[in-house]
Amino acid sequence: MDFENARFNMVEQQIRPWDVLDPKILDLLFHVKREDFVAADKRQLAFVDTELPLPNGGKMLQPKLEARLAQDVAVQPQDKVLEIGTGAGYLTALLAKLGRHVYSVEINAATREAAAANLKKAGIGNVTLVEGNGLDGLKEQAPFDVIVVGGSLPVVPETLKAQLAVGGRMIVVVGDLPAMSCKLIKRVSESAFSETNLFETCISRLAKAEAIEPERFVF
Repeated sequence: MDFENARFNMVEQQIRPWDVLDPKILDLLFHVKREDFVAADKRQLAFVDTELPLPNGGKMLQPKLEARLAQDVAVQPQDKVLEIGTGAGYLTALLAKLGRHVYSVEINAATREAAAANLKKAGIGNVTLVEGNGLDGLKEQAPFDVIVVGGSLPVVPETLKAQLAVGGRMIVVVGDLPAMSCKLIKRVSESAFSETNLFETCISRLAKAEAIEPERFVF
């Protein structure tokens, strides 16, 4: 398989049409090799516009969504980043290339170990991988300039909002099938937040998301 041609087609046919136009992001997509972050038997699917199953459970997000999340949360070189759900480590790698340091919380030990191997192979060193429930955040390292949630949630978690620095941003997909919204949450002061709906999408639930499921009204 011609991986470079497949990568070019992914960028031009999937990612640019999804309003990912930041040159820094587009350049990263050519330099961080996505095929090295998927299982060996899935390498030829690395550039397909779909979620890919991970060996130990969970899903790897669509390439266009990973790129859009990285772009829209606007990571700066000095930023300390918290990622919820490491998965294969590809989005982790993009965030690490953009920011100062990434703390990534993964609930599955085997998935965390596989991601660590992927990141080491890619030469990414400014990442700390933590095994745990990402919905708790990482209080000992808070506050964070950026928080990226790698799976959908029924509501925006207050626990994570509280770990944003003033001026910090969190990007998270919120809602229920068949309608979910990607939201950008900004902490504008110690006690105030702004919320912007960026785009509609549907992605797999984050592990343990049922813990923050709101009560549903039943007729």
